[in-house]
Amino acid sequence: MAKKGMVEKNKRREKLVSQHAGKRSALKAIIKNKDVSIEERFAATLKLAQMPRNGAEVRVRLRCEVSGRSRANYRKFKMSRIALRELGNKGLVPGLVKSSW
Repeated sequence: MAKKGMVEKNKRREKLVSQHAGKRSALKAIIKNKDVSIEERFAATLKLAQMPRNGAEVRVRLRCEVSGRSRANYRKFKMSRIALRELGNKGLVPGLVKSSW
C-alpha cells in the first residue's frame, strides 16, 4: 500500500489539472501560433509561467486504483502488476485469462 499522502497529493494534482486545462491549452495555442505578434506570444508565455505547476497534466502520476502503487501499472486496467495478478487469479478482472502451459 502506498503512502496515503502521496495518493492524496496526486488526487489534488488531478483536480488542479481539470480546473486549469482550458486556460493552459488556450495559452499554449497562442504561444505556438506563428501569426500572433511576438509580444503577445511572450505575454502568453509569462501568463503560463504564472499558473500553478501542479496544474500541468505531466505532473499527474499513473497510480494503481487498488493499492496506490506508482510503478509497473497497466493503463488498460489502471492497476499495478501485483494487484492485477491477485485479482486475475481470483477471476475478478473481466477479460483476463491466466495462461498456463
